[in-house]
Amino acid sequence: MNYLQQSLQNIWTVVALVTIAAFVAASCQSTDETQKTADLVYVNWAEGIAYTNLAKNVLEEKMGYEVEITSADVGPAYTSIANGDQDAFMETWLPVLHKDYVDRFEEDIVDLGHVYEGTQSGLVVPTYVDVDSISNMNDYVEQFNSEITGIDAGAGVMQTTEKVIEAYDLNYELITSSGPAMTAALSSAIENEEWIVVTGWQPHWKFGRWDLKFLKQDDDNMMWETGNIHIMGRQNLEEEKPELAQFLKNMHFTEEQLGDLMVAVEESDQDVAQVTMEWMNENEELVESWIPDGEGEMASAN
Repeated sequence: MNYLQQSLQNIWTVVALVTIAAFVAASCQSTDETQKTADLVYVNWAEGIAYTNLAKNVLEEKMGYEVEITSADVGPAYTSIANGDQDAFMETWLPVLHKDYVDRFEEDIVDLGHVYEGTQSGLVVPTYVDVDSISNMNDYVEQFNSEITGIDAGAGVMQTTEKVIEAYDLNYELITSSGPAMTAALSSAIENEEWIVVTGWQPHWKFGRWDLKFLKQDDDNMMWETGNIHIMGRQNLEEEKPELAQFLKNMHFTEEQLGDLMVAVEESDQDVAQVTMEWMNENEELVESWIPDGEGEMASAN
């Protein structure tokens, strides 16, 4: 009887240990699956479209992630990461364009560093336009049809342009559209050698396609500054998804690299996901430098 009881006790001990092991394994798998997802939001601007799709390809093909990318206006994009609904916003322009958003949500977001250095924003015209400075625009209201062609309403460049109109007392209306609509209007105007002024920024493929110039600002009335593009993560991203956070910190382009990627996307008839996949395969060394090793550190230097 004692032997039978001991045997039963041993059996139940084994069953309990197997059950515990299975539970632990399932928990680890569940945690791993949670960590191996990425939900990224971007605005519908050429550079962000290009490198966000590239990031998706790298995360999925080289790091085993399930990735969802979502296009949104700037305001909703910041709200989504501040609320923890998405992991990261891929295109924060600092120190000027998105300063108001960063200040508003600073307690709920984390700066993952810059993906690009040397941005410039402002009012842009074709080089054949005989205007060089913002302060002279009121002398050519008729030629410009009293309009500045803008992009989506929530964009930082739009908010700053509204301030420029007031600061320079411009007799112009800022027209809301989108990035693609703005470049379409610019293309049509240039084709017909018409005057047009648009909200513009670098990096952007339009500077490689057409001869354009930024209108100069007055030294005592500088509204735009050069800066960097940052990636902003939701609060606790570094603790909950350290590998993803480190990858986004490591991701960085030179002007030449990002320009090459953007031109490849713009000039191809293929889907942007396919173009960025090919670019990834052609730039293996750069891409590999972004992928963290097992310790959450850079695989190699940028």
